[in-house]
Amino acid sequence: MSKSGISYLAAGSKEVRLFKGMNLRTKTLISIGLTVVLLMLIIAGNFTLSADNISTNFEIKNQPPSAVNLFGTDWLGRDMFTRTVKGLNISLAVGMIASFVSAVIALVLGISAATLGKRVDGLVTWLIDLFLGVPHLVIIILIAFAMGGGIRGVIVGVAVTHWPSLARVIRAEVMQLRSADYIQVAQKLGKSRWWIATKHLLPHLAPQFFIGLILLFPHAILHEAGISFLGFGLSPETPAIGIILSESMRYLSTGMWWLAFFPGLALLVMVRSFDILGSNLLLLFDPHRARE
Repeated sequence: MSKSGISYLAAGSKEVRLFKGMNLRTKTLISIGLTVVLLMLIIAGNFTLSADNISTNFEIKNQPPSAVNLFGTDWLGRDMFTRTVKGLNISLAVGMIASFVSAVIALVLGISAATLGKRVDGLVTWLIDLFLGVPHLVIIILIAFAMGGGIRGVIVGVAVTHWPSLARVIRAEVMQLRSADYIQVAQKLGKSRWWIATKHLLPHLAPQFFIGLILLFPHAILHEAGISFLGFGLSPETPAIGIILSESMRYLSTGMWWLAFFPGLALLVMVRSFDILGSNLLLLFDPHRARE
């Protein structure tokens, strides 16, 4: 992996120093373990928590956090803990699908730009500059609105807007790999571009793709929550985190702080967990830092 590619991916992700005294490999393994445990808890909670907890029950409405209702209840008597867990599962599903599709787009366009000639390279570079020059949120809102909102519109909007940075990294990496001796030998032996791409390029691009996918994930989740909060994403009936936060705004002035605090904190913890995981993996695959 080239130093330039890693440095570009590292933009916006600060080095994690939560576990002082431990080497990088140990910190990465710990972050992977904690993230996996968090994911398992969220997914398990979605199946174990009863849907009856989020049905209307005016007898227990506006209850603060307690041993019975850990995150309290809302103005309709719905359990906020159950709503938060189910909202996190929706964010996970949307984030995983959107970030994977976006990473695949970046991989295809990055390889195409570096291997299919100057015209394709110029077109892909222009597209990268175009998407990087426009705020993601604006494009996502336009796409989601044009597709009528809902989960499909959110996934398409997020997937279409988050590929440029990773595509630029992959393009730069392929540019360097093209001059390698084994690539030159394969070309002289008459191997096709497809054969070279699948046999030589893709194995070297796997670390960038995997790390880029993880680093895209928290951005996808936050943008999904953001457009849902603004009312352009998921439907109001969906217990998504953005919907929950949007609905809670009108009740904060009445002292019902728990309606926004716990869902927002849960979203922040999940996003930060994947950000830490991606940052540690990024440093682990850095040849200049891997032995720390």
